[in-house]
Amino acid sequence: MLFTSKIKSIDFFRKIPRDLTEASLSGAGLSIIAAFSMMFLFGMELHNYLAMSTTTSVIVDQSSDKEFLVIGFNMSFPALSCEFASLDVSDVLGTNRLNVSKTIRKYSIDKELQTKGPEIDPTPVSTIIKHDDKTDEEYSEGSMILNSKNFDETCNQHAVVVVNFFAPWCHWCNRLKPSWEKAANIIRERHNLESDGRIILGKVDCTKETNLCKSHHIQAYPSIRIFRRGSDTRDKVDGHHEHDSYYGDRDTDSLVHAMEQLVKPIALESKNEAKRPAPREGGCRIEGFVRVKKVPGNIVISARSQSHSFDFSQMNMSHVISSFTFGKTVTPKMMTDLKRLRPYMENHDKLTGNAYINVDHHANVTIEHYLQVVKTEVMGSSHQLIENYEYTAHSSMVHALTIPVAIFHFEPSPMQILVTEIPKSFSHFITHVCAIVGGVFTVAGILDSLLYNTMRLVKKIELGKTF
Repeated sequence: MLFTSKIKSIDFFRKIPRDLTEASLSGAGLSIIAAFSMMFLFGMELHNYLAMSTTTSVIVDQSSDKEFLVIGFNMSFPALSCEFASLDVSDVLGTNRLNVSKTIRKYSIDKELQTKGPEIDPTPVSTIIKHDDKTDEEYSEGSMILNSKNFDETCNQHAVVVVNFFAPWCHWCNRLKPSWEKAANIIRERHNLESDGRIILGKVDCTKETNLCKSHHIQAYPSIRIFRRGSDTRDKVDGHHEHDSYYGDRDTDSLVHAMEQLVKPIALESKNEAKRPAPREGGCRIEGFVRVKKVPGNIVISARSQSHSFDFSQMNMSHVISSFTFGKTVTPKMMTDLKRLRPYMENHDKLTGNAYINVDHHANVTIEHYLQVVKTEVMGSSHQLIENYEYTAHSSMVHALTIPVAIFHFEPSPMQILVTEIPKSFSHFITHVCAIVGGVFTVAGILDSLLYNTMRLVKKIELGKTF
């Protein structure tokens, strides 16, 4: 009993017998208000504890030399043929990759940017094309002159019509001309109209037959097209025939051999490395990605060929950008796991949906984009690191002295933004909860005491009693 009484002596919470306490209506009201206040403040504190706070700092980019930056894009060029569309990458360290093809895809599109036909083979055309070493000064023209009046009739009359679309000022056209005419004479002798007539070689002067060349989307000279009767599908709107393009050697022997293969029934079913399906439309959509070093560099889209000539005044590099992003794409699963980080991981694609149109179709206009790229790293509370890139974009159109291009200048910043999640301490949460409960209880007790004593004083005054 003595031990028990000593233990009771250290009781911080001594009890007053219930018979000595008095309940009041004001005390009950304050108790209800205090209870609701405690629950509300507890809920606010719990929400604050569950919410993650972040700190943002600017530091030097910690990327190593072995790290590469992924640039993804989806762009449509209504007036650039996929046949010669080239994507080149270069940087200040001397990297220079021409006609990148492994990580991009090209699709022929119409004026409404709708895909027409299958994917275009993105691999570059061979730049080593053989021509006749020596050209005889005397030769007769054996190819048929074609124009808008006799083109369809000729294509319907012969099983195979091979057409050379050329321009008189073109260097490569002039180198091809002797071989083409000699090959045309040889084919004419072997497959004349009276005994055979399966194949004929023709030519179209694109400086005179501009509409005919435009309907077949001729953008470079010379362009050798192969038209087949019966197997071609004609577009009723613009008179366009589906056909193949010839990319083989241009010496007489190679041309004759290729033409002979075309008239053989078995050759029609076999693979011919010197030809590919020609684009069905004059536009091109380029999509995919490239890996570049994290230094200033350029992505250039242009018409490129080392064995063709281009009329610069007819080149139009207008384009519509569906997407242009830096860095790896954050997967939906990762975004679900890190919902609270979503404000920092939103896509900052400044070029999406923008159209850059050259209204003057006969002016050499290069379209340039200047992109300044800043890296953002987000460190989650689980120590999961996510990278994101934001960039600013400034675009302009300038007059080009050579062939017009669309160029994207990108410049990664040497600084980066680091966003770090800071988890809340559970001990602080408990401390705050206790402070809320104790503070509300104490304040409610003080108010109750003031209210109770005030009411007693008023009653005494009413009864005429003095202190």
